[in-house]
Amino acid sequence: MKTFVSILLFAVGFSLQIHAQNQKLKLASDVWPPFTNVKGEESIALNLVKTALERVDIETEIEISDFDKVIKEIESNTTDGTAAIWKTQEREKTLLFSAPYLQNQLILVGLKGTDVTAKTIDALTGKKIGVVKNYAYGDKLLHAKNITLIFSESDQTNLEKLFDKKVDYMLVDKLLINYLLKYELNNVQELLAIANKPFETKMLYFALNKNVPDADIIISKFNDEIKLMVKDGTYNEILHVNWIEADINDDGVTELVHTGNEVGVEPPTNPYSLFHGINSGEQQGYYFNGTFYKNWNEVPRKYKNYIPIESSNDINNPGLHLNIE
Repeated sequence: MKTFVSILLFAVGFSLQIHAQNQKLKLASDVWPPFTNVKGEESIALNLVKTALERVDIETEIEISDFDKVIKEIESNTTDGTAAIWKTQEREKTLLFSAPYLQNQLILVGLKGTDVTAKTIDALTGKKIGVVKNYAYGDKLLHAKNITLIFSESDQTNLEKLFDKKVDYMLVDKLLINYLLKYELNNVQELLAIANKPFETKMLYFALNKNVPDADIIISKFNDEIKLMVKDGTYNEILHVNWIEADINDDGVTELVHTGNEVGVEPPTNPYSLFHGINSGEQQGYYFNGTFYKNWNEVPRKYKNYIPIESSNDINNPGLHLNIE
């Protein structure tokens, strides 16, 4: 009897293991560089989600389509979910959302010399704002009566309209602008006025149709793995940034996280914040290679040789490029 029970338990365990190893999700997204894009182009959100799921033995098949089609396929159960989406009450009826794994920090961009310090919609009264069609910016912006929203298919189109003076401003994600500034693409600083702080922030989620088997378990595993990826430097590598600012222990205070053994001679002055505005103002500290340091003086001298992280394909990657003519 004991032998039979052992064999039975082994068979059940083996079956579950095979099931987990063969688990595969069909996800859909639209073209939204640098977060989602066609195969071969920069796709930060897709890479983060795909990596997290691979680390818990879940394969992904990703289809790139129009956003309207993406939503319809998820609602009709022909697609399991999406790697990058904003949360709304309407979408929560059919989708199970992860914890936010990234934040879209939408900033105002205008032509050089334009005032981009506006913090409220009222401060933009009478202005024409370029936004991307079908993005869930929120009712406050979408229903504002004192501004005119000009809808386009992409940030690229909005940029062209900005240069043609068909819009006064465009709302664009800070991370995309960071890429353009970091690699000095298109002489951005000479041509554009770029806000320092977000005009609006939107949390980015991985979401599954509630009908997907074990959707809640998958989401839970994903959330746990994302936390590990923030701590172990995976985020730095995928976002192509030296330092990120993130709350790695859920205490409400952010830490500055680096990957690798070379952190630089001076403390970082411009880390990329995963979630703008969450730091309580207390001492942040530095975290890398599994060790936390309360201040820069505690960081061992051997790590302070400056060797910047370079990406082999960023500067020539069309997925990061907005054409300025």
